[in-house]
Amino acid sequence: MGPMLLRNLLFVTAALVLVLLGRRPARRAFGASPAFSLWLLPVLAMLLPCLPELPAHWVALPAFRVLPDATASGAIDPQVVASSSWPHWLWLAGTVAMMLRLIAHQLRLRRQCHPLPAATAELLQSELDSIDPRRLRLHPAGPALLWAPRSLLLLPADLLERFDADERRIVLRHELAHLRRGDALWNLVAELVFALLWFHPLAWLARSRFRLDQELACDERVLRDAPNDEAGYARTLLHSVGLSPMPALTSWLTQSQLKERLTMIQRHRPGALRRRAGFVTLAALLAGCVFMAQAATDSRGNQNAEADLTYNANITPHYPESAIKNKEQGTVVLVILVDKNGSPRKITIDPVSDASSALGRAAMEAAERWHFSPQMEDGKPVDGYARVPVTFNLESLPEKTAQRS
Repeated sequence: MGPMLLRNLLFVTAALVLVLLGRRPARRAFGASPAFSLWLLPVLAMLLPCLPELPAHWVALPAFRVLPDATASGAIDPQVVASSSWPHWLWLAGTVAMMLRLIAHQLRLRRQCHPLPAATAELLQSELDSIDPRRLRLHPAGPALLWAPRSLLLLPADLLERFDADERRIVLRHELAHLRRGDALWNLVAELVFALLWFHPLAWLARSRFRLDQELACDERVLRDAPNDEAGYARTLLHSVGLSPMPALTSWLTQSQLKERLTMIQRHRPGALRRRAGFVTLAALLAGCVFMAQAATDSRGNQNAEADLTYNANITPHYPESAIKNKEQGTVVLVILVDKNGSPRKITIDPVSDASSALGRAAMEAAERWHFSPQMEDGKPVDGYARVPVTFNLESLPEKTAQRS
């Protein structure tokens, strides 16, 4: 696994830990709706390489290692590259399998949908506000929402028999709250993120917690609009039959969520001022975490350093014969001004170098043919500097050559 991917995985792990530890304190302090916004943090962590980078003008690349036979550079070892590629293929195979599973499940859910009878739609119209009747479907998994990509409201065929008028009103209000919040789409995004992180233990734990926090936020919104319905809401939860969570589906109730949802109903909910303060505080927290993560990484040029190194490793400095004869070794630290096209414009040797002038010239001659990923500022390439150590050593000097010396 490359350094950039490993670093990004570390940020995603830290984001998941922060959300899993902070979700309950945030819910008690600000309410379920602001606390649910914490789940944006893992998504932002995954998108970190795509976000605009902080201003930076330096790139530090790993050292080249130049040997006397000029056949090897310590920057790239083909055997190591080949042996280290299998985790990428394993991850890709797992991700493809999870994506195919999600697509198959989505298609199966769509096939099981049936149009809502006109008589039922007319009977429910007063309770469904102004929702388009074409978004109503009969489905055995209902009541639930399905992203389609225009979210569909799935209702069970026995809706009128399973729930009385009051319970039916509460169930439909709950689903409409999900619809207005865009939870069907966010559920799909969560499943896509989970498919990418299928190998991560915390992702399996976070998946169920995400669904619970989503339901709690929806419950809070419904009860905020109708605080007098608390007792009826709790009775409806108790009378409902739980369904197992299914990918891409926002369902009404799962048995494991029941206790915590009933507890939330009984607890005093924060007022509007605390909720707004919560959104502002958590938004600042998310922005601060992203800023710190960007500050902890190298610049975008450093993220592309591995690709630069792979390309430049094919242009290895030549070990001068005179240096081999005189048994000269050392490290030449090149300071390279890279123009916006990625080409070296000016090459100098840092005074910290501990190599002879012959080795310095050899390193500079090779560096003139190198190429670098240019620095970016406001989305545009700009001039920047690259610092590249080039180490010359004689450890693989052929024995007969050493004897002649």
